Amino acid sequence: MSKNTKTLTAGYRWAVASRVTAATLGGYALTSAATVLLALIWPIPRAQALLSATMLSFAVYTVAVLWVFSTRSHLRAWAWLIGLTAVLSALAWAIERGAAA
Repeated sequence: MSKNTKTLTAGYRWAVASRVTAATLGGYALTSAATVLLALIWPIPRAQALLSATMLSFAVYTVAVLWVFSTRSHLRAWAWLIGLTAVLSALAWAIERGAAA
């Protein structure tokens, strides 16, 4: 390694690792919650709603991954992913619980 090469700090490496983890795990969780919610609220037969929501999930996951790497900080990405996943999961749970009652 030459002396002119900049070395990356440990903090930067952890931030990148955090973004990668957020994109993979957080993006997956968000996409799963969105897929379940969409399948529950789409006003078409249940099998078609599930298939349509699953097909749309590929676009949702792609947008989530791109968004994680475009935010200013990895902590903001985590906060939004966790928050949105919690809201979507709670809505899906409430809808499903209401349908079962």
